[in-house]
Amino acid sequence: MRRRDLILAALVLLVAWQLLAWLLHVEVLPGPGTVIQAFVRAVPDGLARHFLVSTWRVVASIVLAMLLAVPAGLVLGQSRAMDRFFAPIIYIVYPIPKIVFLPVILLLLGIGDRSKIFIIFVVLFFQILVVVRDQASALRPELIYSVRSLGAGRRALFRFVYLPATVPAALTALRVSVGTAIAVLFFAESFATTSGLGYYIINDSWGRLAYPEMYAGVLAMSLLGLLLYFLIDRLERRLAPWMFVT
Repeated sequence: MRRRDLILAALVLLVAWQLLAWLLHVEVLPGPGTVIQAFVRAVPDGLARHFLVSTWRVVASIVLAMLLAVPAGLVLGQSRAMDRFFAPIIYIVYPIPKIVFLPVILLLLGIGDRSKIFIIFVVLFFQILVVVRDQASALRPELIYSVRSLGAGRRALFRFVYLPATVPAALTALRVSVGTAIAVLFFAESFATTSGLGYYIINDSWGRLAYPEMYAGVLAMSLLGLLLYFLIDRLERRLAPWMFVT
């Protein structure tokens, strides 16, 4: 995606936002200029701290999910016996909305960072696991046989065949999951906590009807998701450069 196209898209959204604010002319929908001013005022007044707390929680969840889900998906994709054993469990657990377990997780892990990180990790883990497993199991047998004929063992197959073939799929799953992770983060931070962007939006702004500050929090959470999206794009170009060769 070219930078010029992104800037143009952002300008279009800002113009549409301003036109809608003028059209409705209600207090609950301030214009982008008012929100940006509130954002600048709020950054040194606590918004930066909430942003860093939320960033830590979601990044820790993503790293933990990648470190555990990618190897697990590769193992299940390589071993039919292991996949036959775990596939029914994954089939049952995967469709369950994990956010419904948040009250239980809060009771078990408390209201600190651990509960927020864990619930986001659970959501991301299964999404990445399923994609990596399916990608690893879909590799053509003749490709694997040709590498084995050169004397490659299981470790070499993992490093030179399975891992390069599944890294793009894992990053694609992660890119798709970023929006879900931010949504879960917002919900988890909206109660039983005293920090994070979700707390800032719901409790610290919406609760006292400070609408410009509330939208400033929404803008900060949107920027967090956008930064993560850009980071995953950069990571994909570094880990899978062959995908961008024209």
